[in-house]
Amino acid sequence: MESFRFANPEYLYLLLVIPAFAIIFWFARRGRRKAIRKFGNPELLAGLMPSVSNGRPIVKFWIWMLALAFIIVGVARPQFGSKLKTVKRKGIEIMIALDVSNSMLAQDIKPDRLDRAKRAIAKLTDRLNQDKIGLIVFAGQAYIQLPITTDYASAKLFLSSVNTNMVPVQGTAIGAAINLAARSFSPNFEGNKTIIVITDGENHEDDAVGAAKAAKEKGITVNTIGMGLPEGAPIPVTLPNGQQGYRKDRQGNTIITKLDEKMLTEIANAGGGTYIRANNAQVGLNTLFDELNKMQKTEIESRVYSDYNDQYGYFLAMALALILLDFLVLDRKNKWLRNYSLFK
Repeated sequence: MESFRFANPEYLYLLLVIPAFAIIFWFARRGRRKAIRKFGNPELLAGLMPSVSNGRPIVKFWIWMLALAFIIVGVARPQFGSKLKTVKRKGIEIMIALDVSNSMLAQDIKPDRLDRAKRAIAKLTDRLNQDKIGLIVFAGQAYIQLPITTDYASAKLFLSSVNTNMVPVQGTAIGAAINLAARSFSPNFEGNKTIIVITDGENHEDDAVGAAKAAKEKGITVNTIGMGLPEGAPIPVTLPNGQQGYRKDRQGNTIITKLDEKMLTEIANAGGGTYIRANNAQVGLNTLFDELNKMQKTEIESRVYSDYNDQYGYFLAMALALILLDFLVLDRKNKWLRNYSLFK
């Protein structure tokens, strides 16, 4: 339930022009100082131009930039919710646990395992209607990337930022990911809950099968999707000279990461779910989602804002006030106040 939103958030990208204008202004001021130095000593020239102010143009510039920022935010139409209503819908809750360890960069599935998994999750999100979805990323540790939600736009936004550098500890702790996912569902939701683990299955950290059994005892289904091919592939890495190479072990041998189907099948069986192997034709999330749609869906009740009040008037008024202030701040010093250095 969100009480604040922007009706046209795409206009907020225009705020990026402000730092661009600041850089241009800085170079212009720098060029002006160089030009003055060509004519003589700046301190001597300052005495010949007592009305010229160095600080006032800077103040006026930032007044305009602040006014521009208020205008852009106003055009984006900030709104506050004014009326709540209760919405009932039927759905299930899905927690996706995505492996972001280095082995997911292997390219036996094109373009690589992680990128293909992210694309499949994005397509799955497009098919969701009344279900809730959450995202956990894991390697040697597991973290919540997105709490359980029906905000599919945010889900895709968070998904786009997922990479192998976001978990500092390398490894593949599938059990930790399942345990965290099992604790991340809505507290009062009594409907069907399912965990989808997307990984290459090389679990080196914990008891993933035991975690799946514990989840099943709580009424949570654990499904697994194997990213990779049984024959495996090397792990790409950027070498110190900037060229692309492959990760090697201490003996100098290229490491081949292989799909561990046996482990993923055991996890799915323990969690009362299904194991699906991805390939270059399909990841399998859509197939799994079709199975999930057959589950009995529970009515989900939530309160949402049905009406929003525009607040852009306040921002445009602030912009107008700043523009009026700009007219009051002259480029040159006032002849009665020139001895004061307020803008120095």
